Amino acid sequence: MGTEPATKQICRGWAARDPSGFLSPYEFSRRAVGNDDVWIKITHCGVCYADVVWPRNRHGHAKYPMVPGHEIVGIVKDIGPNVGSFKIGDHVGVGTYVNSCQDCESCNEGLEVQCLKNVVRTYDSIDVDGTVTQGGYSSFIVVHQRYCYKIPDNYPLEKAAPLLCAGLTVYAPMKRHKMNQPGKSLGVIGLGGLGHMAVKFGKAFGLKVTVLSTSISKKDEALNSLGADSFVISSDEQQMKDIARSLDFIIDTASGDHPFDPYLSLLKTAGVYVLVGAPREVKFSPVSLFIGMRSISGNATGGTTDTKEMLEFCAAHGVYPDVEVIPVAYVNEALERLINKDVKYRFVIDIEKTLE
Repeated sequence: MGTEPATKQICRGWAARDPSGFLSPYEFSRRAVGNDDVWIKITHCGVCYADVVWPRNRHGHAKYPMVPGHEIVGIVKDIGPNVGSFKIGDHVGVGTYVNSCQDCESCNEGLEVQCLKNVVRTYDSIDVDGTVTQGGYSSFIVVHQRYCYKIPDNYPLEKAAPLLCAGLTVYAPMKRHKMNQPGKSLGVIGLGGLGHMAVKFGKAFGLKVTVLSTSISKKDEALNSLGADSFVISSDEQQMKDIARSLDFIIDTASGDHPFDPYLSLLKTAGVYVLVGAPREVKFSPVSLFIGMRSISGNATGGTTDTKEMLEFCAAHGVYPDVEVIPVAYVNEALERLINKDVKYRFVIDIEKTLE
């Protein structure tokens, strides 16, 4: 073991105290390092839209004070006696969950995020010691080794943070539905934190990528900044008609309400449509599936197996999220900008240098 004492320690963070979601400095206790735990000094934390939703109690079960943040990266400073996969000094990440039953069918298949009994979320959940979990807008975190991930030494930590949620949310279904076949065609709806990663993974997999957007202002960044092969204005009926039944896959990252039938019509026979955005409702005609034997699926983050594979893939193929690094004191402004879609494409908090 390392030198950290095996007792609860005071952690510094930024927390919401009520449904306004406004964050301010907060001190709290983390559990002591257990036999299977890893103690991580947090260097960076990505800002996810979940960090808007949960602190503002959009789901109705918020537990305050609440420290958000589930795109966590940092450096191992201590380990429990049973930890064999990590050593002090390793660069590691923690994603959207920090525990599960570890014994159900999903957990045994490396799909812990789909645990059939209980997934312990990284924040606003009940931890193994009965305390409320607190996230990565904080100075350190203690996590069971199963839910920590080695980040390759040559991969910048500030770039790694968004991979733990935004990156994984699109990578996992792309692998599951075999969207890694060079030469196949991928449509990406929406060009935010998730959408830009779908484009990057698509290009790394050797796919022909088409960005579908209602905004012509996205064209230059889609084609020239992100390297998409083509760009289609989805509100233009003629442009949509021109690419009907031409796509093998579609990743839909849009969270605003939008029609589905026009997009489903773009899929080839047996094409796959994956929804990773969160509109208020999903409506489409069954005929849109019957014609062409199309299928529709959904996804939210991924299991430990996919997470490890994704991190290695990104390092090997030079896949890096586009980030704007900010000080923790700017986080409330950043959250408002995120709501207004004013970020390219992911905010990342520099915890190590700016959390006092």
